[in-house]
Amino acid sequence: MSARAKSPFGGRFDGARDVILNLQNTDGSIPWFKNGVIDPWNHLEAAMGLNLVGARDAAEHAIAFLRNTQAADGSWFGQLGSAVPIDEELHQFTMQGVEEGHKIRDTNFIAYIATAIWHHHCLHGDTDYTAANWPMVKAAIDFVVALQAPEGDVRWSAPDPQTPEDDALVTGNSSIHKSLICAEKLAAALGEDASAWTMAREKLADALAHKPERYDRTWEPKTLYSMDWYYPVLSGALSPAQAKDRLAARWDDFVIDGFGCRCVADEPWVTVAESAELVMALLAHGDRARAEAHLDWLDQFRDDNGAYWMGMQVEERVFWPVERPAWTSGAVILATDAVQQLTPACNVLVGR
Repeated sequence: MSARAKSPFGGRFDGARDVILNLQNTDGSIPWFKNGVIDPWNHLEAAMGLNLVGARDAAEHAIAFLRNTQAADGSWFGQLGSAVPIDEELHQFTMQGVEEGHKIRDTNFIAYIATAIWHHHCLHGDTDYTAANWPMVKAAIDFVVALQAPEGDVRWSAPDPQTPEDDALVTGNSSIHKSLICAEKLAAALGEDASAWTMAREKLADALAHKPERYDRTWEPKTLYSMDWYYPVLSGALSPAQAKDRLAARWDDFVIDGFGCRCVADEPWVTVAESAELVMALLAHGDRARAEAHLDWLDQFRDDNGAYWMGMQVEERVFWPVERPAWTSGAVILATDAVQQLTPACNVLVGR
């Protein structure tokens, strides 16, 4: 690979960059941790982080991995992260129990390629590269849109034997909404027709804003999870009034002042990726003051080399689990760019 470009952040994220690069496999894939779970969404979150800190070759190697492994119908399989147990004694992820049956075609995972390619386009302005990746994006988005219900929600996974239930998830659909925004912008940049995607996005926005009954129909309601709280705000699907009310309604449930965002409401466990995403949700809502304050809190989660731990049990003041996932560093880098507006791609995840 060629030499890295100069990072717009100086050396601030050298440790985070090195963690991601050390995790990246020779085929370009970026697992959560060494020899661990690979899914397209978290893989791309890490890749976008690399792209921002000047490691363009590595980011494009990650995108090439997806281009080389995309199925003919536009989909990818990914390993279901929630199936990965955490060793309570070692406080580390293990791969025990992760089997072929845990691999799914998650529509949110699949749609995220549009966000990553639009992010690359905004960052580098390389229309040739964008055009070369357009067939991959088009196939992925067409696959996802085909799984949209008449009511507007998008099925959470392909109807494979291991995921037969026809249901939609709030966080996944919110991310798909953002990816559809990016897909439409890519189409406009390349002079392609995206009218069908626009209609799909508008129907999805209506479902997210007005049809809560369309979500978690066969799952237990996930009211404990912070992502289901802030992701509709980050998605751009809600009106300003709805976003304000949604953030206010459960702020005290999820935010621990001075630390960040809990992963789940009933545990004193602040997770760095969720906190970084909340920063971006606040920016999407126009709340810059709180976004800046929450970004500053994330410094306490850096290791001695500047990489980010997954989270902290704040009552005991211990990092838990003792892992530094690639996507955690990617999320912090993206949030920092969104707040500090250092690159042309700074508004990709917070704009509409």
